[in-house]
Amino acid sequence: MKRTVFIFLLSLIMTQNTFSQKKIWDESETGKEERLEWWTDARFGMFIHWGLYAQAARHEWVKSTEHLTNEEYDKYFEIFNPDLFNPYEWAKKAKAAGMKYAVITSKHHEGFCMFDSEYTDYKVTNTPYGKDIIKEWVDAFRAEGLRIGFYYSLLDWHHPDYTIDVSHPQTPEKQTKEEYAKLNKNRDMAVYREYLKNQVREILSNYGKIDILWLDYSFPMEFGKDRDDWGSVELLKMVRELQPGIIVNDRLDLKEYEGGWDFTGAEQYKVQKWPEIDGKKVPWETCQTLADSWGYYRDEYTWKDNRQLLGLLIESVSKGGNVLLNVGPTARGYIDYRANSALDKVGEWMKYNSRSIYGCTEAPEDFDAPANTVLTYNPETKRLYIHLIDYPTRHLVLHGYKDKLKYVQFLHDASEISILEPSGHFQPKTEQNDITLLLPVVKPNVEIPVIEVFLK
Repeated sequence: MKRTVFIFLLSLIMTQNTFSQKKIWDESETGKEERLEWWTDARFGMFIHWGLYAQAARHEWVKSTEHLTNEEYDKYFEIFNPDLFNPYEWAKKAKAAGMKYAVITSKHHEGFCMFDSEYTDYKVTNTPYGKDIIKEWVDAFRAEGLRIGFYYSLLDWHHPDYTIDVSHPQTPEKQTKEEYAKLNKNRDMAVYREYLKNQVREILSNYGKIDILWLDYSFPMEFGKDRDDWGSVELLKMVRELQPGIIVNDRLDLKEYEGGWDFTGAEQYKVQKWPEIDGKKVPWETCQTLADSWGYYRDEYTWKDNRQLLGLLIESVSKGGNVLLNVGPTARGYIDYRANSALDKVGEWMKYNSRSIYGCTEAPEDFDAPANTVLTYNPETKRLYIHLIDYPTRHLVLHGYKDKLKYVQFLHDASEISILEPSGHFQPKTEQNDITLLLPVVKPNVEIPVIEVFLK
């Protein structure tokens, strides 16, 4: 009997210890919702991938894909001088595009720091440019009223103690434990872990209030790296202490930890439905490029058109998510004409239609989307937005809407849309609670027109 009680108590203690190890910090569901409220209302942000790879101008992974050594890559460090960098222009561009927040690479996988770190010489203040780009950027984006965030790469292909893994530029051709052991003989991941932690402390301590921390990324696989390699638990506890209001992504390999992440991500793809974990809808964001690469790629040709970008934004909001749309500035520090053109076009649509994006989310289940449309809904104003992805010919039937709406208009110009009364053979076939909107034959001069429905 005593032994049974002892085993039970021991099991209980172990369960409690396990539970405590699975918790990063204490926060109520309401507390988390309030902390993320500005972000879920904003819906649209700018991602900025910028570093030495902009000079290579052939993908931000160029050091890895071309297996360049530190010595071969140093030529970019020695001449980095973005003399045309004007962060105030960038901030105005983001705001004009309808973006409410922005996230910039403080350090990408190449290991080069865009901030003035005391823990390395491999930083922007030691290049011909000589100034702290992150500080300049923060000041400019704050001045435009935009929320700010930092991307920080967990990977580091420059640091001498970062162990060579499957994504490293010097990864061996023969993927065996013996080969990796030889390459990593004089490398100490514990030293790098401390470096990583020190740098995250720097970026969260030296630039005031930071709204988002975008850490990238764990890859728990053979010859990869997981939470233990990064010291993820202690790292995130420090982050929460330094910036209690910050929003953190989910790439620290802490998905099952309470407080281990705030939103999940969908990189470069559209979700089919609002992402769920254990049957519960979770905050989410899709990060997307204008073309295929994240960094500046001079010869890139796979650029998304305006319709694709707007469709991505609308569909993401319709499933309760955000879009973080990336630009990769040139090595001289400006956003090139293709990215500028894309942002201008999105901004033109957002100027007149952003009410269907900001503060909006998935429509209630009792509203059916007509064919070739996407719905968003603002629960505060109780307005439904019908996005006409393919413009209909004259009539748009809303099934089951008759007792739910009180007024209908186009969003871009607030012009009333008539409801068609039954009139012989001109009336589309409908059910009792359906209504038919009478649209102009000629599509309005808007890429994707939006109908704003005032609900009862």
